[in-house]
Amino acid sequence: MEIKEAKIDNSNGTIKYIAGIVIAVLIGALCMYLAILYIPGFAKKTITNVTKTEKEVTVVDNGIGDAVEKVYDSVVIVETFAKGRALATGTGFIYKHANGVYYILTNHHVVESGDQIKIVFTNGDEQEVKVEGGDEFADIAVLSYKTDKELKVSSIGSSVNARVGDTVFAIGAPLDSSVYSWTVTRGVLSGKDREVSVSVSNSQTSDWIMQVLQTDAAINSGNSGGPLCNSNGEVIGITNMKLVNSGVEGMGFAIPIEDASVYADKIISGESVDRPYLGVAMYDVSNTYYAYAFKNSSTNLTDGVGISEIVEGSPADKGGLKPGDTIVGLDNDNIKDTATLRYKLYKHSIGDTIKITYVRNNKTQTTKITLTGRPETES
Repeated sequence: MEIKEAKIDNSNGTIKYIAGIVIAVLIGALCMYLAILYIPGFAKKTITNVTKTEKEVTVVDNGIGDAVEKVYDSVVIVETFAKGRALATGTGFIYKHANGVYYILTNHHVVESGDQIKIVFTNGDEQEVKVEGGDEFADIAVLSYKTDKELKVSSIGSSVNARVGDTVFAIGAPLDSSVYSWTVTRGVLSGKDREVSVSVSNSQTSDWIMQVLQTDAAINSGNSGGPLCNSNGEVIGITNMKLVNSGVEGMGFAIPIEDASVYADKIISGESVDRPYLGVAMYDVSNTYYAYAFKNSSTNLTDGVGISEIVEGSPADKGGLKPGDTIVGLDNDNIKDTATLRYKLYKHSIGDTIKITYVRNNKTQTTKITLTGRPETES
């Protein structure tokens, strides 16, 4: 028996399938046309969403250029001279304008050794300025320049409202100001209220503790005194140091603008920056050389501030302190070194009464001391 292969004619099904696809496409196109034609805002909403997405990408690509432009021309290069010779360069910014006088903020250590100070503007104009005053512990100095010209004044922001992780940038003249003037570096606010020990006398021991902002924006020698700004182009701090260590990268510091403003405004208004005065010569007892040289009366101590000399009639003298004593506490705070003592002491005002805890002949005692200002005869 011969078996024949059966053939099925699918031509009608294929035609129906293709026709269905064509009809579906036409219906979809018709629905889209009717939606655009009769539904209000349909096409507008679609276009708006696309435009918004493109705008967000554009802002990211442009970075912080607008913020930089806002403050850029208020930043100046500070040049320090002594007997006609260039000593150092730093950075500053125009902080305030009053009665035809522009006031520039910078660091005290930038100008302290000079007898002539000049500033250079972004247009290359160089002018000699006057030092209105400064404070070595706050590391703030105020310069003044009188002119009828209209100069750019910085916008002042808030470090208090700034959050860790916020975008910040610095402007300054790192290394060689003739090459790298007005360099912009960008980073984030890495930390707030950092306590950093510093030396104001170029000694190997710390003289003072500063409470500062921390940033990873690159800050190098020559940036000192320049502005640290937020992403709105407002100054929130004054760059003043870099942690120098071969094993550390990306740690720069700035004085909070609120702290700097307190001292700057006093200097501008003609007030003196007076700090409480104890009337003692002191040293760290952790320094065994000094502890031995001054015959500390409590040789078992490893922390504290030893007293080597007392000024007659001073608050310390009236409080009963004597050479050989070791200060170990101020009010409720432990004192481990001279930097800590100054930091805690200078939080008080002249006229305040403080409690000093000290050790004499290995016995702990306390005394109350009323603080005064430094006598004019003392430097």
